[in-house]
Amino acid sequence: MVMKKTNFSIIGSGWRAEFFLRVAKELPEQFEVTGIVVRNQAKGRIIEKNWAIRTFRTIDEMFAETEAEFVVVSVPRDINPQILRKLALGKIPVLVETSPAVDLDGLIEVWKLTQSGARIQVAEQYIYQPGHAGRLNIVNSGWLGQISQAQISAAHGYHGVSLIRNYLGVGFQKATITTKEFEAKLIAGPGRDGPPKEERLISSSQVIAYLDFGDKLGIYDFVSDQYFSWIRSNRVLVRGRQGEINNNTVRYLLDYKTPIELELRRVDAGQTGNLEGYFHKGILAGDRWIYRNEFTPARLADDEIAVATCLKKMAEYVRGGSEFYSVAQAAQDTYVAILIEKAVQTKQKIIVEPQPWVV
Repeated sequence: MVMKKTNFSIIGSGWRAEFFLRVAKELPEQFEVTGIVVRNQAKGRIIEKNWAIRTFRTIDEMFAETEAEFVVVSVPRDINPQILRKLALGKIPVLVETSPAVDLDGLIEVWKLTQSGARIQVAEQYIYQPGHAGRLNIVNSGWLGQISQAQISAAHGYHGVSLIRNYLGVGFQKATITTKEFEAKLIAGPGRDGPPKEERLISSSQVIAYLDFGDKLGIYDFVSDQYFSWIRSNRVLVRGRQGEINNNTVRYLLDYKTPIELELRRVDAGQTGNLEGYFHKGILAGDRWIYRNEFTPARLADDEIAVATCLKKMAEYVRGGSEFYSVAQAAQDTYVAILIEKAVQTKQKIIVEPQPWVV
């Protein structure tokens, strides 16, 4: 069944907001941005010229002149609660950029909005990136048996915690956090503004956190420069009773005496003599598709594919579907990330205690 086009609006005009704009531009038959709130008039004119989308200076002005199924809130974390309060009063469904708040009080406040009927989901995209989505499909298929450990060096803060909890299959369980911070020198690489313009030696901070859930262990490992670095790669290790995933290698037991080893193979169109266009098709493990990109043939980066997945799931949610990444889930990931930072600062073990959203 063909889904009707999803109309959404955006509050915020920063770097992350442009991901949603690019997705809508690449998938015009599926998504349309009806308006965007940009407080700065000069910046608003630039966005209108570059993206052919109406901009407004205030939320009230945008809602008075446009209609949308939901609004994407992409503003600094400390502003999220006040924006979400306003939208909750207007009974407007919201897809909020992570994280929904900057501290525990803010997280509880946003969660309470949902308990009063606010329809809020969180755009935590990492679990929907093709590589992680494919590995999670393997984990959930049972190939590896009961999962006992996940070592994740692929995302910072609550993003990294979200990946750990999803790979381990843990919910809101108690955990003990132990951390170590390490500083090392590094030649500076690219950033959000592009490649480096000169050689610079910088100090690079690495945080390693052990999240002990009793019968399961999560290891968070991230270097501050990792996202854009040309020389600091991502690493994923997931171990289960009868197998493991080590980055793109899967090893598991077909039976106790038959080991199987497979390489995850990324399939992209547009290479060598292929003339289908340039886009990601999916990921194969042997002869099995463990992930298929549902947004072909749009030319989207992996993170943009994940953002498109969040938008699609949000459309399904507002049309009567189930939650896909609730405020409670996001609050838990953010809370654990806050405790990791606290453990680094205090150099002491910290216990993850149940919070009000654990119901």
